[in-house]
Amino acid sequence: MAFDFLKKAISTGVDKLRGGLSRTRHALLGSLKSILSGRKLDEELLQDLHKRLILADLGVTATNRITSDLRQAWHAGKIDSGEQVLEFLKSEMKSYWPQESRALHLVAAGPTVILVTGINGAGKTTSIAKLGQYLKAQNKTVMVAACDTFRAAAVEQLTIWASRIGVDIVKHQMGSDPAAVAFDACEAAVARKIDVLIVDTAGRLHTQDHLMRELEKIRRVIHKKIPYAPHEVLLVLDATTGQNAIRQAEEFKKAVQLTGIFLAKLDGTAKGGIVVAIRHQLDLPVKFIGLGEKPEDIAPFSPDDFVEAIFAQTENPG
Repeated sequence: MAFDFLKKAISTGVDKLRGGLSRTRHALLGSLKSILSGRKLDEELLQDLHKRLILADLGVTATNRITSDLRQAWHAGKIDSGEQVLEFLKSEMKSYWPQESRALHLVAAGPTVILVTGINGAGKTTSIAKLGQYLKAQNKTVMVAACDTFRAAAVEQLTIWASRIGVDIVKHQMGSDPAAVAFDACEAAVARKIDVLIVDTAGRLHTQDHLMRELEKIRRVIHKKIPYAPHEVLLVLDATTGQNAIRQAEEFKKAVQLTGIFLAKLDGTAKGGIVVAIRHQLDLPVKFIGLGEKPEDIAPFSPDDFVEAIFAQTENPG
C-alpha cells in the first residue's frame, strides 16, 4: 500500500506541481517573455530583468546573484540574446540548492516528534493533517497533540482533521497549559508505541514574546520526556504573503531551532518565487509544499521539479 501510494505520488507529483504553480508560472514566465522576446542582451535588458525578478518575490539576494551570473555569462560570450536567457535561468536556479537532505528525520526507535509552528492563518492545522496523511501512507502510526489551547476553534479543527485521516489525538480543555498537553502526548506516544507524534502549537505572531516563550517551554518539556526530541521543528509559512513570510521565518529562527519549512498555499499565489528567496535568505530547507486543501495535497519539495514547473511551457491559468 505504501509503495503504491509513493509510486502514484511520484508519477503525478510533477503534474500536480505544474498545476499548483500555474499562477506563479503565468506571472513570472509571462513577464519575462514580454521583455526578452526579440531583444539582444545588454545592460538595459539586465536591469529590466532585475526588476521583474524582484516583483516575482525572488528577493533581493537571489535576484542580485541571478543578474550577476547572467552578466558574467554575457560578458563571456555564452549568451547574447533574450531567448537564451530563459534556459540560462532554469539551469542556474536548479544549481542554487545544495545536495542537502530535505527528508524528515525519522528516528529508528521510539516516537519521532515533529513540532509544528507558525502564525494563525498560515495553514498550520491543514498542513499537519497533510503531514499525518503522508506519514500514514508510509505505514507509520501517527498521533497529534493539540497544544494550541488558547483557541477552542484550533482544538476543534485539529480534532476534525485527526478523525478524517484516522489518527489519535491528545487534547485538554481550552486554557490548559500547552506544555502539559505536550507532556501527556509524549507519554501516550511512548506507551502506545506510536511512530510519529506531531505537536501543534499556538498560532502566534513572531512579535509576541510571551507566546514565543511558551513555544520554547513546550520544546523543553518534549526534550525532557523524549531524549533528542523534537527531532524536527517545522515552520508553516503562507506562500501568498511573499516577503512577509521571510520576515516571519527570520524571527522564528531566533526563538526556536527550526529544521525546515512547510510552504503552504503555494497553489493560490503568483508569488511562488518566495521558494528561491527562502533558499538564499534563510538557510533553511523547504521540506514540504502544500498544493491544495485536501489531505493528499502535499509534496516533498524537489528543487528540480519546482524549477521545471515554473518554466513549463503550458497554457495560462483560467
